[in-house]
Amino acid sequence: MSKSKSKKKSSVKKLSFLTLIFTFLIFIWYIASDRVTPNTDQARVKGLVLSVAPMVNGYVTKVNVGLHSEVKKGDTLFMIDRKPYEIAVAIAETNLEKVSQSISAGISSIKAATARVSKAKVSLDRATKNWERTQRVISQNEGALSEADKDRSEASYLNAIEQVASTEAGVEKQLAALGPTDQNNPNTKAVVSQLEKAEWDLAHTAIVAPSDGIIESFNVEVGYFAGAGRAMVTLISNNTIWIQANLKENNISNIQIDNEVDVIFDIDPGEIYKGKIKSISYGVSTDRTNAGGLPRISTAQGWLRDPQRFPVIIEIEDPEIKQKLRQGSQAEIVVYTGNNWLLNSLASTRIYIISKLSYVR
Repeated sequence: MSKSKSKKKSSVKKLSFLTLIFTFLIFIWYIASDRVTPNTDQARVKGLVLSVAPMVNGYVTKVNVGLHSEVKKGDTLFMIDRKPYEIAVAIAETNLEKVSQSISAGISSIKAATARVSKAKVSLDRATKNWERTQRVISQNEGALSEADKDRSEASYLNAIEQVASTEAGVEKQLAALGPTDQNNPNTKAVVSQLEKAEWDLAHTAIVAPSDGIIESFNVEVGYFAGAGRAMVTLISNNTIWIQANLKENNISNIQIDNEVDVIFDIDPGEIYKGKIKSISYGVSTDRTNAGGLPRISTAQGWLRDPQRFPVIIEIEDPEIKQKLRQGSQAEIVVYTGNNWLLNSLASTRIYIISKLSYVR
């Protein structure tokens, strides 16, 4: 009986010793994996969320999409009433024609004024010669001409001088009023800018998708008044998608950019996808008064203080899974920071088992 009890005690001791050794090995693995193959289930799919807003005001005349519609970049989502903007373009084109005609008329007036200057100079030349002749006759024979003839010759000469000055001043005034006759003319520049603005407004009556994506927050119908800058719908881009994994502070000490990552998604259980580390956050918000817009990470409060977590951005390499993912989808990741075959194998086995268990979550 005593021998039986002795064997039983020996078996219990062996089992306890093996359990202790196993627990110790698990503890060592946990500590080592935290540094070499860190993992977390606090990971979510993130992406660009774009608010689609019109650039012009107006009533919606056409709706080409609905809630959860998939769109491509450049697809027309809505049309705003074009009529007011077509009228604005027509008015701007008319104003440009008027300015062109006004410049043409100004050029013709300047030509006419220039002709008057030439005519005045001819008259001045004739009056100058007549006055010189009068002075020469008087100097040779003082009584040859009467004072009235002398006065008429002098008055004609002075009047011709004044006429040339007056016509030249008129030309300068018209040139100053007309300004440049090319595209640098202020009036031309003003109406061209008006026309460009009207054409820009008209072009933006079509509201197009800024990126490939899915329509969300849809509540628009024909007759809806769209205000410039006021969001009409939300577009979730499916071009730019990444994973934000919130890793503990002591996890990220060995992580480097481009480290390989295994990722599993609840949306596609049983599958393991590859990724790469793209960036690591350098700060998070730790209180409610911070106005800097840093990421806010919630940490569990328990008997032991949970280490601070920092967002780590992971790029997904498989283009097919991007089409399945939805923003906010949950994921679990493991990062391979080195070439430790044992820890890497254990981490790979662990993520494989979890991927299969995700069927029953």
